[in-house]
Amino acid sequence: MLSELMNFLRSCFRPRSNRYVHTGADSGGRQDGLLWYKDTGQHINGDFSMAVVQANNLLEDQSQLESGSLSTQESGPYGTFIGVYDGHGGPETSRYINEHLFQHLKRFSSEQQSMSVDVIRKAFQATEEGFLSVVTRQWPMKPQIAAVGSCCLVGVICGGTLYIANLGDSRAVLGRVVKATGEVLSIQLSQEHNACIESVRQELQSLHPDDPHIVVLKHNVWRVKGLIQISRSIGDVYLKKAEFNREPLYSKFRLRDPIKRPILSADPAISAIQLQPHDQFIIFASDGLWEHLSNQEAVDIVQNHPRSGSAKRLVKTALQEAAKKREMRYSDLKKIDRGVRRHFHDDITVIVVFLDSNLVSKATSGKCPNISVRGGGINLPPNSLAPYATATEAGNT
Repeated sequence: MLSELMNFLRSCFRPRSNRYVHTGADSGGRQDGLLWYKDTGQHINGDFSMAVVQANNLLEDQSQLESGSLSTQESGPYGTFIGVYDGHGGPETSRYINEHLFQHLKRFSSEQQSMSVDVIRKAFQATEEGFLSVVTRQWPMKPQIAAVGSCCLVGVICGGTLYIANLGDSRAVLGRVVKATGEVLSIQLSQEHNACIESVRQELQSLHPDDPHIVVLKHNVWRVKGLIQISRSIGDVYLKKAEFNREPLYSKFRLRDPIKRPILSADPAISAIQLQPHDQFIIFASDGLWEHLSNQEAVDIVQNHPRSGSAKRLVKTALQEAAKKREMRYSDLKKIDRGVRRHFHDDITVIVVFLDSNLVSKATSGKCPNISVRGGGINLPPNSLAPYATATEAGNT
């Protein structure tokens, strides 16, 4: 049966050719098939590693690492910004966040002349409002953009404080050394918003006491209104504003009863912790990684191998697990092209940020060079990227 399935899949996609492969050195990263990676780089607080593997026809995950000034002013504050944006329904929202969220954060940081929970919350709010403006403009020609959205996971390291802000089900996990034993334990830093979590379902039910169908178990998966697993996001305005939940939006997205109050929220869960000398690294990743690896498994992989290539190593381990679950060889999974690949795993984005305790404590003083890296090969030459869909294909996502 498995061999028949593999033969069918091989007939559905073109054999891979060298047009996908980019293995030459480049400061922005390397492309190898559907995998983009930057094995190592330096940020103001230490080293980092990034990797992205594409599964969707159009890459819906976007990500960035920005280090140096966190404001529009030379006086700072200085630090490192990490963003992982797991889009759904299309790439428009995650791309918008990638272009605008950090700029909003810099603007509000300049106004307050510091980094804070309030600055981050305002940046999220401005990004949501900006994307709503895009939807409003495009709705007459492209109504399906109302059903496009994105999870949004952000980390900011500034002045020895780590801020974590999250919408949706991407995750940030800290690796911390236990002094007594020397082992490195995983500590989940982000609060997730997925209807599979009982507390999230209870929150939705308390916010919508008059709606017995606010969460529905559909094909053994809990979904908000039977449509979407996450309860907080940027975008998804069809579940936030009644004027976008009507024709000509596809009928599968339209609700039977008009929206009286927003069903989804764009208010992030934000926490702030003081980094300690025994905090070793933070793994930021979209849920595509956590579907296949536990928090501790991911921390162990990073801890027990060289720093260089940490993110790529995590992605490859997740892909090996995905192949194993389908009783496939990893080498066969790698041959499956984008689009068809989505039946086996999601887009996966991983950023591993290592913490040098000396640099963390000194990072806010004095000028430092600005570093900007976008995941997925965005800052590589165009001919080295895994190709995006044609206009015809894009219309079918």
